[in-house]
Amino acid sequence: MNSAAIQPSPNKDTIVWAIICSLLLHGLLALIIPNIDLDDIKEPELLEITLAPKTEPQAQPEPVQSEPEVTKPKIEPKLKPEPKPVIKNKPSPIVQETQPVVETPVITPPQEVIAVKPVAERPTPVQTIPINEPVKEPPPPPAPSQAEIDNATGRYGNALWSAISKHKKYPKIAQMRGWQGETIIELELDGTGKLKSKKVVQSSGYEVLDKQALEMVEKALPFPTPPEALRNSNFTITVPVPFKLE
Repeated sequence: MNSAAIQPSPNKDTIVWAIICSLLLHGLLALIIPNIDLDDIKEPELLEITLAPKTEPQAQPEPVQSEPEVTKPKIEPKLKPEPKPVIKNKPSPIVQETQPVVETPVITPPQEVIAVKPVAERPTPVQTIPINEPVKEPPPPPAPSQAEIDNATGRYGNALWSAISKHKKYPKIAQMRGWQGETIIELELDGTGKLKSKKVVQSSGYEVLDKQALEMVEKALPFPTPPEALRNSNFTITVPVPFKLE
């Protein structure tokens, strides 16, 4: 056998000694405690200790919705009228008579006068207009010759017929009865082509056709401007108005 296994464990010895010491201690206490006089034990005086209240963290107030402030009208206190100052009549100042101050004349030395030669003014030209001299008028244009007048009359007659023929209308009664003819009308005009008078110088043989020819003249107004050769004075021109059934 091994010699190390025979030796007692040191832990067991310690436990045994601890148990023995504990028994001895309990026995000693059992002997001492009954003999203790409890009256001799003075109760300790009570100490009053006041504890300061713990300061707890203050809770933050919840935000309160602020109501809109109503601005009240300021009532200004009525001011008492200030007393009007009393104006005392001041004594009029005493005016002392003062002697007039005589100003001494200041004598200035005479200035030298420099003579300047006068400048001769230039005379402005004057335009003289003779009074008795008559104003010369431009010579009148030469009068047109008879050939020019005849040529202008023929051309203007054609222009009048083209204006009058636009309003030609054959009367129905003349168409039904087969009436035909030619009415010659004489027209008196001024230099601007304005109609002065009109008349039938040669009848067609039927009053209805003659009246229709005069109505055509009235509907063709105003007439075109006459040529230059006919503008000097009034003139007459004849225009034939034919009525023929086709």
